[in-house]
Amino acid sequence: MQKRRVTRQIRVGDDRTGIVRIGGDAPVSVQTMTAGYTYDVDRCVAEIHKLTAAGADIVRVAVPEKKDTAALPEILAQTTVPIVADVHFHFQRALEAVEAGVHKIRLNPGNISDRSQVVEVIRACQAANAGKGIPIRVGVNEGSIIERKDKQKRAKELGAFFSDHKHGYLLAIMIAKLEEYLDIFYEEDFYDVCISAKSMDATIVIDAYTEISKRFDHPLHLGVTHAGPKETGCIRSVVALGTLLANGIGDTIRISYASDPVYEVEDGLELLWSLGLRERKGAELIACPTCGRIQVDLFTLTQGVRKTLAEHIDVPMKVAVMGCVVNGPGEAEGADVAVFAGDRKGIIYVQGERVATVPESEILDRLLVECRSFQAKVLAGEARLGEKKVDIVPPDPIGELGSGWEKMAAARLTVEGQ
Repeated sequence: MQKRRVTRQIRVGDDRTGIVRIGGDAPVSVQTMTAGYTYDVDRCVAEIHKLTAAGADIVRVAVPEKKDTAALPEILAQTTVPIVADVHFHFQRALEAVEAGVHKIRLNPGNISDRSQVVEVIRACQAANAGKGIPIRVGVNEGSIIERKDKQKRAKELGAFFSDHKHGYLLAIMIAKLEEYLDIFYEEDFYDVCISAKSMDATIVIDAYTEISKRFDHPLHLGVTHAGPKETGCIRSVVALGTLLANGIGDTIRISYASDPVYEVEDGLELLWSLGLRERKGAELIACPTCGRIQVDLFTLTQGVRKTLAEHIDVPMKVAVMGCVVNGPGEAEGADVAVFAGDRKGIIYVQGERVATVPESEILDRLLVECRSFQAKVLAGEARLGEKKVDIVPPDPIGELGSGWEKMAAARLTVEGQ
């Protein structure tokens, strides 16, 4: 893990929603976007509430039409998370969103390029929020950054910026477009800007943000655009975003799926927790992979534990669910609460102390009892997370004495002797 790159800091939100800081020394924030129509106020508000409950720090809504921006005041009055208006093609939608009280604007240089229109949006954002201003995200995407209407211009751009780098021409265009666009902001003395440069190609995303981070001190919004369904998009997104974050690049993230955006929030948070960039909320679940040694229905058990912990546990305890006595004891030793299975039963430990042995059918219920009991002790100051009390002595997988290795060695000698 590299030390995080220092960037300018912007503020998103207000006194009612709370302020989310992006950049500087602020924690990396998680964003997502609603999937429904913004003008459908009740459904939009319900979706925003669901995303907020999942842990989203910021939620973006699309405003392609005037009826969408007209719905914003009612939406903003009913939600408790900063809202970003996603603006494409029609700069008037940005002005209307600002007037409605939105907390941030997203502009795309690829489809709102008229200088006078951009200036008008900048000045509206400067004057917003009782003169405190609201920030703007400048988002360049691979799909919209290259000129497509004028084929000669497109060819000229590609030829002028092409280099030996695998993605050289695209990186050069992205950077050139950003520089050109940001010059407008600088001339208006506006610096509350966040930058994104997305692609569906994870390697382009890594290269683009790496190069952009060298040239601009604005906070970076990381993402892989149109990454695909969750099943494949999670890999593509985590490869790109995890690489950048581990190298100290990135201030806010959105994982994008062609699926329920709640998954975007959950996976974004898990990524940040895994890298130690956010303090975990709720239990961290560890479980065995596929293995021929498993002696219970581990996969059903694991899903049951995951769901149960999400509903009942708030402290960041480590919980291990292991399917046999090979890795079980070691994981139980490192976890706050753990179970490892053997012969259709489960042996449960709390911080290294064996507390119960129960049949397979009772594992889930008893594990929850122990987790809730341990959580209560942590909250009362009677226990501390990650504090092991004793060393676990694993049961002998073969005999009553020793580790069993001597018996296995003797058996091999007998076979070889025959």
